[in-house]
Amino acid sequence: MAEAERIIGTPDTPDATGGGKERPDSEGTPPGEPGNGPAAAPEASGTGEPEATAGRPRGRRRIAVLFAVAAFAYALDLISKMIVVAKLEHHPPIEIVGDWLKFEAIRNAGAAFGFGEAFTVIFTMIAAAVIVVIARLARKLYSLPWAIALGLLLGGALGNLTDRIFRAPGVLEGAVVDFIAPKHFAVFNLADSAIVCGGILIVLLSFRGLDPDGTVHKD
Repeated sequence: MAEAERIIGTPDTPDATGGGKERPDSEGTPPGEPGNGPAAAPEASGTGEPEATAGRPRGRRRIAVLFAVAAFAYALDLISKMIVVAKLEHHPPIEIVGDWLKFEAIRNAGAAFGFGEAFTVIFTMIAAAVIVVIARLARKLYSLPWAIALGLLLGGALGNLTDRIFRAPGVLEGAVVDFIAPKHFAVFNLADSAIVCGGILIVLLSFRGLDPDGTVHKD
C-alpha cells in the first residue's frame, strides 16, 4: 500500500495535486527522480536545449541580426550620399528611366520626402529618440522578422541623423542629402527607404499578431 501511494501520490501531497494544476509530464514520478522535484533536469525547449538556456542564445542571435541589418542600411546610405555629394551635387540630374526616375542631388532640411522643413531640430530629436527606443527594445527581442524591421528603422534613422548632426548649416539643423527623384513624387534617399520598409514590415507583423519577444497573440 505504501509503495502504491509512493508511485501514484495521494490527494494530501503536493506531488499528487501539483498545487491544483495538472502536470502530465510529472505524473506518477516521485521527487528526486527525472521529471519531478528539485532534482529534475530543466525542461527542454523545442530545439532540444534546456529552456532556461535556449532563449539567451536565440536572443543574442536576433540582436546580432538587428545590428547587422542596421549597419548594412547605414553603410549603404552613407556611401551613396558621399558619392552623390562628390559626383552629382551642382551637376545636372542623371536620368535612370527617362523622366520617370532621376538621380538629382537635393539638400532637404525637413523630414522624410521633404515634409516639415521648419521643424528640423524636432525631427532630429525624434530620430535620436527612435534610436534609443530601438536599442532598449533589443534586449527583449526574440523574433527574426522584428529584428530585420527594427534594423531597417535603426539604420535609416542613423543615416539621416548623421546628416542632421554633421552637415550644414549646423549641428542638429543639418540638411539631409536626397537624390532619388521619381516623377511626380518627392525626392528621397536610401535611409528614407529603409525607414519606410521597416515601418511597413512592423505593420504587417502587428496585423499577424507577432510580438518582438516572439510570442503570437490573437485579438
